[in-house]
Amino acid sequence: MVVLFNDSIQIDSSVSLLHFVHVKETNELQCILKKELDKLKAKLWLTLDIKVVWMPDKTASLAGEVKDGSIYIYELDEEKAVQTLKHELVDYLITSRIVKPLVNLLNILIKAREAEIYKEKEKIVEIFSKII
Repeated sequence: MVVLFNDSIQIDSSVSLLHFVHVKETNELQCILKKELDKLKAKLWLTLDIKVVWMPDKTASLAGEVKDGSIYIYELDEEKAVQTLKHELVDYLITSRIVKPLVNLLNILIKAREAEIYKEKEKIVEIFSKII
């Protein structure tokens, strides 16, 4: 670990140089993805409060996902990570603006007819219970 102390640098030899290279690469790709998200939001005239988080994981079963107001990218490769960001953003837009409102509408319709359906079912049950 590098520590700045009284304007001098002290190096902890237990932390490898590869760790610093990885941290630098992680920060760089995180910045690239953030800029790409900002560019996409501007291009699509979006005012979404969504952020991108790069969490490289070669064992992940998903390339990316949206949860808790963030787009999580698991791809290691920069090109794949950027493409995954685009995919997840479009998926989020379609889901939040089309799929969820339709599901909500269907649930409202089901709820509105629930009492009516229950009454009709009870009538049929009553009829069949008298027949048998």
